Amino acid sequence: MNKRDYYEVLGVKKDATDKEIKSAFRKLAKQYHPDINKAPDAAEKFKECQEAYAVLSDESKRKQYDQYGHDAFNKMNGGAGYDFSDFDFGDIFSEIFGNGFGFGGGRSTQQSRKRRGADAVMRINLTFEEAVYGVKKTINVEVAEDCPICDGKGGKGEKKCSKCHGTGTVTVEQRTLFGAFMSRTVCPSCHGDGVSFESSCSKCHGTGKVHKDTDIEVKIPAGVNTGNQLRLAGKGEAGINGGPNGDLYLEFYVKDHPLYMRDDNDIYLELPITITEAVLGSKREIPTLYGNVKLTIPAGTSSGDKHRLKGKGIEDVRTGNKGDMYVVLNIVIPEKLSKEQKKLFEQLDQTDLRYGTEFKKIEDYLKKNK
Repeated sequence: MNKRDYYEVLGVKKDATDKEIKSAFRKLAKQYHPDINKAPDAAEKFKECQEAYAVLSDESKRKQYDQYGHDAFNKMNGGAGYDFSDFDFGDIFSEIFGNGFGFGGGRSTQQSRKRRGADAVMRINLTFEEAVYGVKKTINVEVAEDCPICDGKGGKGEKKCSKCHGTGTVTVEQRTLFGAFMSRTVCPSCHGDGVSFESSCSKCHGTGKVHKDTDIEVKIPAGVNTGNQLRLAGKGEAGINGGPNGDLYLEFYVKDHPLYMRDDNDIYLELPITITEAVLGSKREIPTLYGNVKLTIPAGTSSGDKHRLKGKGIEDVRTGNKGDMYVVLNIVIPEKLSKEQKKLFEQLDQTDLRYGTEFKKIEDYLKKNK
């Protein structure tokens, strides 16, 4: 079958620079790699792109191709075409697909590289007062440290891996209906480390890390709320291949208070008052987060009236500014009355208490609709 021109395969001009050739191959490799593109002809097109790039990216072979075309390699290989099985696509595949996919050997680089451990989250229950004023707590955490027996290596008698010869990768030939193409993958023997050990460490069982319970004193700042988090650097899960530990995040859950309701940095207190206190006015002692205070209730107060006490709320965990406290008045109607109290209310009812626009609106409406 006649081969397509290599420049046509990559979609570049004959005077294309090395950079343009590489860029064209990157784009096509992403498009046609069989692990990504499941079309029936993807593998054939990918192999065609590989062959074109292997020739045109090599200065010597490109000159031969420019002079003799495909015949240059037919002569060298007895009519079998250019053999690119020894061409190393590892670096460019690593650039194209990143280090996490395993195309062209990128994964082995990631496997042997030091990697940071995962972060962890621990829930901490706080009382309302602990959250408002701040508190010191001693918590028990499991911390991962380098194994003291093997110095974090995971074994004894370190030697170069015999399968990958210390590179951490092995070359694999993948055969399809459309031909074979080469790729690199993680060495199954050393898992990409490039080394093996005569024996695994008996203490850490080859992980290089040991876990131990540690008590840590943590200062929780004033003003935290449910859902807030505090970061403890390096107290998370163990790193990989000697990488640093992740972080531990303490996530707070604040219990409700029997009197106060919290809204961000403001707090609300519902204060029950009697009918006479609402009518005549009074002074009541009320609790705040910073001691008791006297609150003046004016005569003629209604249920739902709200009194603001500036700066009596909760300290902002970031700025230190305090919110406000709101006292919401609730007139409580007695369910039972003594004979004397009932008599007083009956006497009061004989006086004209129906005054103001609230009563007048209803009375006027009833008169109009009789």
